[in-house]
Amino acid sequence: MAKTLELEFATDLGKNAKLTVDNPKEPIDPAAVKLAMEQIIASSVFQTRSGALVAVGRARVIDRSVTEYELV
Repeated sequence: MAKTLELEFATDLGKNAKLTVDNPKEPIDPAAVKLAMEQIIASSVFQTRSGALVAVGRARVIDRSVTEYELV
């Protein structure tokens, strides 16, 4: 199973932008995630097509299971 931590931010253009982190360390500490998101915003290191990151939105872990089949 593949897990991804999805971080959603509000932008200065009134839209949302997402950053993802593969294989996040668990258990997730919501306070640490929020602090990291605030630091990302303060650093202004990311510029997206949706605008500059200006506010913390939400964070969630997405758990994905993939089953491959051999086609003969």
